[in-house]
Amino acid sequence: MSFTSKELSPATWPAFADLVEKHNGIFGGCWCISFHLESGDNKRLAGRYREAKEERVREGRAHAALVFDGDRAVGWCQFGPPSELPNIRSKKAYEDGQHPLPDWRITCFFIDRERRGEGIATLALDEALRYIARLGGGTVEAYPEDYTGEKVSSSFLCSGTLHMFEKAGFRKSRKIAMRRWVVERKVRPAPSVKPLKRR
Repeated sequence: MSFTSKELSPATWPAFADLVEKHNGIFGGCWCISFHLESGDNKRLAGRYREAKEERVREGRAHAALVFDGDRAVGWCQFGPPSELPNIRSKKAYEDGQHPLPDWRITCFFIDRERRGEGIATLALDEALRYIARLGGGTVEAYPEDYTGEKVSSSFLCSGTLHMFEKAGFRKSRKIAMRRWVVERKVRPAPSVKPLKRR
């Protein structure tokens, strides 16, 4: 199997939208926008999440590493600065105490239901880190779940698994829910990167 990676952009929006539409808007019509929303935005944007997401993509306010099989997107890893992704899970516990904000957040993954188990999430994470390096690097934070030794539906793991992040060089910072951790790592800036070609 051969995969390539591209950033979410106006040029790749149609492929992103096709994948979302294939899954009926994802999680009840989320369109991967919930982490972008501030308090009160849900009511204001109700019924037009697709439009709001596309607007952010056009304006450069939505980032993701898309994984492609041919010309079809099969998954992604969403990332961005905290100002772009202010809404995270377990936010109250996250904000308890004095903690500096990271330069970047990785908030969610989505994989085509027909392609799960092929390592696409791991590849999307690697590519998100590559794009972050190209965008200047810095401290990267994520909020994965730890279900070690348990069978869990992939729909519960949209934030990724602790094991996957630890394999990618992240370290545990603090626990903010029964199974949710804050993990972090530093990414060095990279002046240039080579396009991904993996088999």
